Amino acid sequence: MKVILQQDVKGQGKKGQMIEASDGYARNFLLPRKLAVLATPENLNTMKLQEKARRAQEAAERAEAEAIAKKLKDITVQVKAKAGNGGRLFGSVTSKEISDALKEQFDVVIPKTKIVQDEPIKAFGGYELKCKLGYEVVGTLKVMVTEL
Repeated sequence: MKVILQQDVKGQGKKGQMIEASDGYARNFLLPRKLAVLATPENLNTMKLQEKARRAQEAAERAEAEAIAKKLKDITVQVKAKAGNGGRLFGSVTSKEISDALKEQFDVVIPKTKIVQDEPIKAFGGYELKCKLGYEVVGTLKVMVTEL
């Protein structure tokens, strides 16, 4: 019996995939638990439309991520921090502080979880950080840490 999966089913397939399942398995397990629907022409058409909409949304999100990456090339974020003797910072500059400064100065919203710091920023100066924007798009963010 051909069915279209509504959710990921371990050992069978992913959501939106059409599979061939035994009649008993489909009738007694997949269909009653709403894990799948019968592969009727109407359901196949619905599946194709959902796939098309998902691809369009993915393309729009990828284009948005690429636009943000392009915008990040041209800007330098200023982050002010307190320091002690010898120019060492009290604590370190966090991804949250960088994200907030980016939103405040340039109105670009990047969640703190997408900013990648290889090592903590504990001194004044300029730094280049990577931002994983999704869909394998990586932007480079320039950060200038100055004294408060």
